[in-house]
Amino acid sequence: MPLPPLTPAGRLFAIAAFIEALTWAGLLVGMWLKYGPHAIDVGVWLFGRLHGAAFLFYVVATLVAATRQRWPGWALLLGLLAAVPPLVTVPLEWWFRRKGLLSASAVR
Repeated sequence: MPLPPLTPAGRLFAIAAFIEALTWAGLLVGMWLKYGPHAIDVGVWLFGRLHGAAFLFYVVATLVAATRQRWPGWALLLGLLAAVPPLVTVPLEWWFRRKGLLSASAVR
């Protein structure tokens, strides 16, 4: 069964989730390079800044999507908490998409 199309707020959340996870992955690679065998901190310098901006973008996108899509409180809380552990925002976005929280059917 195909999933319903995303609303603009749902699409914003999906994009923010992907960017947040991508910069998290970059930061983890940068930390491995800094503290691992290469001792290069340019990855942490670059991805630390990018991830900081992506984190703030994700929080704003989550608040916008929760407001526009009228998410229940548990969904907003999970959305905000998903940004803390590495790479959790993408699986959460997939789950929200399957539950219909990012599509027009979720808006009442």
